[in-house]
Amino acid sequence: MGWIWAIIVGFVLGFIAKLILPGKQHSPLWLVVAMGTIGGLVGNGIASAFGVRYTHGIDWTRHLFQLIAAIVLVAVGESVYKAVKRDNVRR
Repeated sequence: MGWIWAIIVGFVLGFIAKLILPGKQHSPLWLVVAMGTIGGLVGNGIASAFGVRYTHGIDWTRHLFQLIAAIVLVAVGESVYKAVKRDNVRR
């Protein structure tokens, strides 16, 4: 059940990250979900390093770390996707 929640959270994080990033992104949905999921995991790791992974109530700080990581990863994934797609068009 944990993987299902990770994918759902990854979808939400990836979607929010896409909305926050300026301009139009051309990444497919699977890439956005993958980057959002990885961003959630990275954000959890960063929150653990800062000692704020488990707090009482809603973990706003952890969610902020997850969102920032997802934004960075969606942006990187978008640039890699465009570069690969552009390279395939040239051939």
